[in-house]
Amino acid sequence: MSGVASRVKATSGRVHLFNLSPAPGSTSTQKRLGRGRSSGLGKTSGRGHKGQKARAGNGKPKAGFEGGQTPIVKLFPKKGFVNQNAKTYAPVNLDRLQHWIDQGRLTSSADKPITARELLLSGCIHQVHDGIKLLGSGAEHVKTAIHITPSRASQSAIRAVEKKGGSVYCKYYNDLALRDCVKGRTDRVQAAPTRKIDILWYTSWRNRGYLSPTALSKMPAVEDRWKRLSQQLLAFKTQEYDKAK
Repeated sequence: MSGVASRVKATSGRVHLFNLSPAPGSTSTQKRLGRGRSSGLGKTSGRGHKGQKARAGNGKPKAGFEGGQTPIVKLFPKKGFVNQNAKTYAPVNLDRLQHWIDQGRLTSSADKPITARELLLSGCIHQVHDGIKLLGSGAEHVKTAIHITPSRASQSAIRAVEKKGGSVYCKYYNDLALRDCVKGRTDRVQAAPTRKIDILWYTSWRNRGYLSPTALSKMPAVEDRWKRLSQQLLAFKTQEYDKAK
């Protein structure tokens, strides 16, 4: 028997440990440097003649280094800032919403309002970003009662929807809650607003916040947790503090 092990070919369609191999084109031959001029990478190994970039070690310049002159990033002054708390809402106008309802691509009722999930699946919006904001553009085209639960809504949009017998209740979503809403998950408890600006917004009936006492009394489906949250978040209005004498 020869010393070279014979190869055993597997039958077609069967995968075994001895016939596993990388996919065609997924691997390449290692680049061999300094193996003669005919290879194209001999002598100087592709580094050229002398200079900083031809030396070995960690003496390479960093990205943005321009040989000692003032880099371009330092020639221009800084301007503005990035607001870490800023949110980008996906705008939805009333005329577009009514057009989708007329085509039968969206339906709404008081018990089952339109959410970010329905808007995304129907193609009314292409991305939810940080939530949905209902805008009042095209209010003259509203013909039916629209029931919707966005993250924010303008005053003109609220008036136009309620004038036709619809309802708007703004609900707070953080990143995880918005993801669950889009995917249709209901097994996790949704987060409550924690920042002061969000607490004041979603506990105000003027903004149709879902944690305002008026909204809790009018909404058809209300969780007991929302009532407790509303009492806790609005407790500061009735609390009294000792005044400095």
